[in-house]
Amino acid sequence: MENKEKKMLTTEDLNRTLGKRELYSIAFGHVIGSGVFSLIGIGIGYTGKSAWIGILLSAVFILLQALPFIVMAGTARFRGGYYSMMGTLWGPKFAGFYIVIFFASNVSLAMYAISFAQYLQGVLPQVPIVPVAVACLTVFFITNLLGIEGAAKLEIVMDIVLALAMTCFIVFGLPKVDYSTLFTVDFAPAGPMGIITCAVLLTWATAGGIDMVNLSAEAKNPTKDLPQVILVATIAIAIFYALIAMVAGGVLPVSETANQPLDLVARAIMPTPVFLFFVIGGALLALTTTLNATFAWITKPILQACNDGWLPHKIGYIHPKFKTPVIILVGFYIVGLIPILTGLQISMIADTAVVLSNILFAFICFGTVFIPQRMPELWEVSAFRCSKSKLYLKSILGGVSCVVMVLVLFFQMSMPQAVILVIITIVGILFAQLRYRSGAVKPVKSYEKL
Repeated sequence: MENKEKKMLTTEDLNRTLGKRELYSIAFGHVIGSGVFSLIGIGIGYTGKSAWIGILLSAVFILLQALPFIVMAGTARFRGGYYSMMGTLWGPKFAGFYIVIFFASNVSLAMYAISFAQYLQGVLPQVPIVPVAVACLTVFFITNLLGIEGAAKLEIVMDIVLALAMTCFIVFGLPKVDYSTLFTVDFAPAGPMGIITCAVLLTWATAGGIDMVNLSAEAKNPTKDLPQVILVATIAIAIFYALIAMVAGGVLPVSETANQPLDLVARAIMPTPVFLFFVIGGALLALTTTLNATFAWITKPILQACNDGWLPHKIGYIHPKFKTPVIILVGFYIVGLIPILTGLQISMIADTAVVLSNILFAFICFGTVFIPQRMPELWEVSAFRCSKSKLYLKSILGGVSCVVMVLVLFFQMSMPQAVILVIITIVGILFAQLRYRSGAVKPVKSYEKL
């Protein structure tokens, strides 16, 4: 009985059912739409009609940031995703610090659910925001409780409808853009810094491909598939997003579209039946596909942390039939509920999530230089093995990209929000120190050769 319980608490026993098709479906579902529908209006508020340039720049940031993750994902199966990378590169205390920051950064679950409710209210004005957001969060929480394979199949269907709806926005919108004023009136009113700030914020929209490393434990062939999925998803989505941003900022005056959802522009450029399809098949599915995909991958780092003793082993309980970490999913469900019920603004949720995530990414990027020492045998046979100078260059480019994004947003935050971020960081440091000293932490190697 004891052995069986122990077995149910390890990432080694997750179902490895995700092939390239499923990984692409989750990646595109995670990235496509949610950032545009949740954040494009805020980006226009930062930099006017040049928001499309901000999106392309965000993709440059993400591609630089992705370099170390591609090297890592192409070298070994990291069963705990980001958590396993952090612990492997920097040691167990950094892995403990990671857990606190990672958990707090996923307040972004609320952002998707709240945006879903706002877009639905655009079609049905009588719909209340909070109950609908709670219902949306609940549906995909339950979907992922029933197993990742079913969630991945649902994602494929939703992705197809979503892509069609967003293509309608581009096709109907590009002919109506006022190209004569696209680069003059309300173009980058805040100057280069406005474009950079927009780019940093919208990295949350273009970065989702990197998150697929957290599905390494459930992928059939992660070292081959994940690097490709990260690159293709990031580049394709950035181009798609830039076209949408050009329409969103170039049809109506910026004074009307700044900090507003896309349905305002969609209503102006589309016939009513197409508009309804866009909102239902585009906006609503974009947000739900991201919510579904996020629930699919966020549990793996916490599950591995339970295996290592950072959290009580019971929290890492895996359902024997569905192979899903039930208690961890419940925890993230609560994390998503809190901002919804307390009325936090989407911009505040997004800024917090971006800063916290990039603090973690910076450590992993800079730590990539340690791969040859930490995992020499796997590095020797890695498809991404390179000279020390090239490895250092990839590490520095990725790390500096993360640091720039953190600083740009942090120094534009309100004082209360900045204080909260500092407190979360301090809590992460204290937790790592105290829990490790307690003797409860017994890290196991959570990466492996295929």
